[in-house]
Amino acid sequence: MKRKNVYLFLCFLGVALPYTEFVPWVLRNGLNMPLFWHQLTANRISAFFGADVLVSAIVLLVFVRAERSLRGFRFWLPLIAVLTVGVSLGLPLFLYLREDGREVRRSTVNPTAI
Repeated sequence: MKRKNVYLFLCFLGVALPYTEFVPWVLRNGLNMPLFWHQLTANRISAFFGADVLVSAIVLLVFVRAERSLRGFRFWLPLIAVLTVGVSLGLPLFLYLREDGREVRRSTVNPTAI
């Protein structure tokens, strides 16, 4: 299986798995941000995971910005993915787009390479 396809599969998992937890919570509580923050920081372990994801999102956004110089790279898609879903979608989407760009560059250099 190509890496590109693995990254695409991980994009689907990156949306499906977190949202199976988030959607029922929103249906039960609405978009109650004070309650969301309270439950996110309810104990040291949940605060650890929240901080870890926040730092990972910031690192990913900085990295995507640094990579935007790649010709034809749609750098804004992973940014939107991180802001709407999270790192679980943003990172595999970024890797998918980067791999796709590499394939395009390889095919323009050597059309028989793919």
